[in-house]
Amino acid sequence: MRELIVMFFTIFIAELGDKTQLATIAFAAEGKSKPIFVFAASAGALVLSAVVSVVVGTMAARFLHGVPLKLIAGIGFILIGVLTIIEQYRG
Repeated sequence: MRELIVMFFTIFIAELGDKTQLATIAFAAEGKSKPIFVFAASAGALVLSAVVSVVVGTMAARFLHGVPLKLIAGIGFILIGVLTIIEQYRG
């Protein structure tokens, strides 16, 4: 049970302020759809995205035993951040 709680809060915190949340806020703020429809669409999309992630991650685990995935993901996020900062000052 502890593992489930840790995963839930880690993913919940990671999603706060995410592009997905901002898009959901934008759809709700437009007022063109009922809030329940915005909620259902965003929740369904998140669930489907999680299903794809779990399936791909499970299949990838068979081939990536010795690869430091957290390190690669961390470097990827840093690279995206640096490129974003560079783009901000260029534009």
